[in-house]
This record gives sequence, C-alpha cells and structure tokens, in this order.
Amino acid sequence: MDIFEKCYNYKTADETKAQGLYPFFHALESKQDIEVIMEGKRRIMLGSNNYLGLTTQPEIIEASIKAIEKYGTGCSGSRYLNGTLEMHLELESELADFLGKEAVVTFSTGFQTNIGIISAIVAHGDYVICDRDNHASIYDGCRLSFGKMVRYQHSNMEDLERVLQSIPESAGKLIVTDGVFSMGGDIAKLPEIVRLAKKYNARTMVDDAHAFGILGEGGRGSAHYFGLENDVDILMSTFSKSLASLGGHMAADYKVVDYVRHSSRPFIFSASMPPSNCATTLASLRYLRKHPEIVQRLSDISAYARNGLIKRGLKIIVSSTPIIPIYTYEVMNTLVKAKALYEAGVYVNPVFPPAAPQDGCLLRTSYMATHTEAILDEAMDIIQKVMVS
Repeated sequence: MDIFEKCYNYKTADETKAQGLYPFFHALESKQDIEVIMEGKRRIMLGSNNYLGLTTQPEIIEASIKAIEKYGTGCSGSRYLNGTLEMHLELESELADFLGKEAVVTFSTGFQTNIGIISAIVAHGDYVICDRDNHASIYDGCRLSFGKMVRYQHSNMEDLERVLQSIPESAGKLIVTDGVFSMGGDIAKLPEIVRLAKKYNARTMVDDAHAFGILGEGGRGSAHYFGLENDVDILMSTFSKSLASLGGHMAADYKVVDYVRHSSRPFIFSASMPPSNCATTLASLRYLRKHPEIVQRLSDISAYARNGLIKRGLKIIVSSTPIIPIYTYEVMNTLVKAKALYEAGVYVNPVFPPAAPQDGCLLRTSYMATHTEAILDEAMDIIQKVMVS
C-alpha cells in the first residue's frame, strides 16, 4: 500500500471548494485590525485573537523594527546553544514579575510550549488528566509524554474526581486545563480543580492562551482572576494573541522551570524566538502594564457585543470573555452562513467537529479592545440579516 494513498483519497476540501463554500485560508492584504482588506474587499474583523488590538500599536511596531536593526532577522539556533539573546532573558524576567512566579521560560510558538512542558514533566508511570475540550496542543503534549493520559468530561468536576480516584495514589499526577476554552469562551472551574488537586496530591497546569490579557488584575490570567496564582503550579500562555507576537511561555517555581529548560526536547532542539517577535512581546507586555485600562475596555466592548447579539435574537454561548460563539448547529448551515457573512463584509470563524459536537457547530466571533460600538453595530446588523434569512 502506498503511504500517500490517504492523501490522494482526501476529497473533503475539494468537494467544499466545488460547492463554493470553502471557508479557510482567506488572505489578508492589510494589518490585523478591527477592519481588514481581505481578498480585495473591506471586512469587519470578528475572527481575530488580537484581543488587545496591539498588532497596530505604533510603539510596539517600532520596538520590533529596532530589534531587527540591532540583532538581525534571526538567532540561527536554539536557546540551549547559540540562540539566547539578552532580550529573551529580559522578557522572561519581566513575565515572571508580572505573573508573580519565580521563573519563566519562553518557547518559539504556543503549540510548542504545551508540547514542550507536558512531554518534559509527565514521565513513565505518571498520569496527565485532561479536560475533553482542551486545545489540540495539550493533547499532543500528552501523547508525546511517556505517561498515561486520562480525560474528564468538559468542566465536570464530579467526573474529574472520579478520574482522580481511579489513579494509583503513588503515581505522579498533572491536571491540565484551558483557562478560557478557545471555542466556547467559557472559563475553567479553577477553584474546584485546585481543591481536587490538593485532595488527591496532583499538580495543576493552566493554558491561559485565551485568558492572558483578558482575565485577572491587569490581564494576568485565569489564576489571578480567581485569586489562585499561588495555588496553580504551572501557568502557560501564548504571545500570538493579547501580546501581538509569536511564541509562548511557562511560569512556575524556579526548579520546575529549570528542569523543563534542560529536559524539554521541543525547547532544546528548536530555534529561539526571532528578535522581532521577542521585542514585540516585550513591548506589548510593557504596554499592558502601563495601560491596564485596556483590559477593562476589552471587557466592556465584549459585553456590548454580547448584549447586542442577544437583542438581535441570536442564539449564542454566553460567557464573560471576548469569545462569543453563535450557534449554527449543522455543518452545511455553518458553511453557508460563514460564506454569506464573508461576502457581506464580516469575517468570523466557522467551528466544526471535532472542535464542536456534530450537531453543535458554531460561528466563533471574537472581539478587540480597539473595536468601536459603531463598527460592532454595523457588524451585528449584518449578522442578524444573514442569520435570519
């Protein structure tokens, strides 16, 4: 059998394209902003994770340019050997201070961060306990570890306790959860997770990719939101969302971070964050610290959108985050509505299985602190017209 047979037999994308409903890989021709030019036409951007709107902030762009001028375009190797810049260490120090943890280590991408942490921490004989709705990078980190992955029903604390009770008392245990779940926008039940972790002698890790810059004092994330920053053992987040760059970090006790720094294969054998990305992340973090009011602005504009969608009769998943999914239920309906919105000038993200249940497909909308009420009213009027037609 030819190993490429699966490739030649894959027809889903071609069939969707033939129907004129293919929703992916639309090309941007402008900056990632509240309005974009995408394939030659203005679209209101409701499908970005640029939550704080910092990708277009002039002083952050200037920091990126200056870093290239000083350090060049790349580091040419891993942090472990020749790829550590003084700026990498500066970023790690400032992140640790911001999050109230002893140490931070940074990775080149967010996906790599979860793979790198979990595969290093979870060894043979250990267990990693995973919420069913966790991000794909968490699942891949679990698979690449030498431990055993067990899952619990999404945000079901009774099921989490059932899973913990089934694990040998002597085994090492790491509970991993998203802080804010990327598709539904709901917040993890961290107080209960931490309580159960302590009861069953487990450690906790939170992926705050969609909570950093959004929840907690000054945008410090879901653990700070609940006042549990000293109780959650590992804080992870990405730089590609609120911090307008690329990369990720792990924050924890110094000894835990140092172990990962010397044991994580994805960290040791990957090239480090390029100077421009590192400088952008550092400048964005400093901007956030100087302007904590943008976190409140993001919350306010998200509430405005949430209330506006409800008033227009749309069925949404209600949470308190900038992620507001609209139910479309069936795959074909989702494809049709996503295309209609795109053609009408609003960009959203269609969500299909396995990211959503078979009969629970969504149009995922997400919001930025830089959105205005006027542009959201324009977008929501278009959404209402398309969704009720």
